[in-house]
Amino acid sequence: MTTRRTVLAALTGLIAAACSPAATKTPGALPPNGAELGVAAFAGALQLPGVVVLDVRTPQEYADGHLERASNIDVSAADFSARIAKLDPAVPYAVYCRSGNRSATALGIMRKAGFTSTFHLGGGIGAWTAAGRSVVKG
Repeated sequence: MTTRRTVLAALTGLIAAACSPAATKTPGALPPNGAELGVAAFAGALQLPGVVVLDVRTPQEYADGHLERASNIDVSAADFSARIAKLDPAVPYAVYCRSGNRSATALGIMRKAGFTSTFHLGGGIGAWTAAGRSVVKG
């Protein structure tokens, strides 16, 4: 009986997750503010109109390989908050780093600064290249 309840509870959770707003999101719509996306979803979101790509790694990491159209604003730099203050907080921003940790930090700072449409690449550029996606060098 306990096994049956466990299976039923697991199935109920899966059904609820499949019917959640994130799972039934309209194709071509921006991800929710602060969302972490996998490589395929992030690549798709990059194609949406008006999305600005931000690489929040160091300038050296950026030079070693970055996503096409990416601007570099190092989240660990002392002037990060000042630099993002010059950006339009209503524009959608696709943010990434090496592994996803610094981009999550950057999103937190950006959201506190009033940015309303931010999302980041889970696993960072490491996941991107592991999935066979290309980067720009230099």
